[in-house]
Amino acid sequence: MTAVATDRPTDGTAAAPRGRRELPGWLIGAIGFLGLILLWQLLAKTVYSGHSTIPAPTDVLSQWQKDGLSVYWANVKVTAQEAFWGWLWGNLFAITLAILLVQVPFLERSVLKLSVAAYCLPVVAIGPVLAILYKGSSPKIILAALSVFFATLISMLVGLKSADATSLDLVHAYGGGSFTQLRKVRLQASLPSLFAGLRVAAPAAVLGAIIGEYIGGEAGLGVFMIRSEQTLEVARTWGIAVTIAAMAGVGYALTALAERILVPWAKNART
Repeated sequence: MTAVATDRPTDGTAAAPRGRRELPGWLIGAIGFLGLILLWQLLAKTVYSGHSTIPAPTDVLSQWQKDGLSVYWANVKVTAQEAFWGWLWGNLFAITLAILLVQVPFLERSVLKLSVAAYCLPVVAIGPVLAILYKGSSPKIILAALSVFFATLISMLVGLKSADATSLDLVHAYGGGSFTQLRKVRLQASLPSLFAGLRVAAPAAVLGAIIGEYIGGEAGLGVFMIRSEQTLEVARTWGIAVTIAAMAGVGYALTALAERILVPWAKNART
């Protein structure tokens, strides 16, 4: 009797069909984005052709060209700076607080309750208070920081607690304390979960900055959008919205790129 060769692996997992190649993630995303644009164009020219509130992508692109890059760039720069500083300070505070809660466990329950309460507060309600207390770009930066704080705090806390118990016991057996466990085991174990939170935090920071500009600001994409709405520039308003979405996507992509460069093993760890 002759043995028949198969492609079935010996570890019990399902074998992939021979000759089939998976498309890369970026290509799938590009195809999906292109399909969305084509669907938008089709609906704008057919179903919503009589509605002046939904312009076609070609109309939005034409308005972009009329306005020029300088008009958008001046506002993009303001919003990007506010979102970046809010993202930076919000994440730094969240990471520091998560480390403190792991080192001082009895504080965790009370601090998390306060964090949940702060997260449940509407950003729109906090904005006017911040606009009264602070001047300049500070209210927008604080709103951006508040928008990213909770997600990063939970991600970092979960990551720190996901450290391998055997490794922690080994450090303890060799005389290492909680700080040594943190430095040698917990921080490295937390990176996959942390970067997952940071990817979510990047678009959230942009949203917080935009809301701050809506409540009170002199420049930025939020202010630019308000002015275009007041003058009934529909195509320009949609163009600004697309620009905001693109900025959020760039922030997400840059965070994912940093994760791939700094912790290439994080993807396998999450899997």
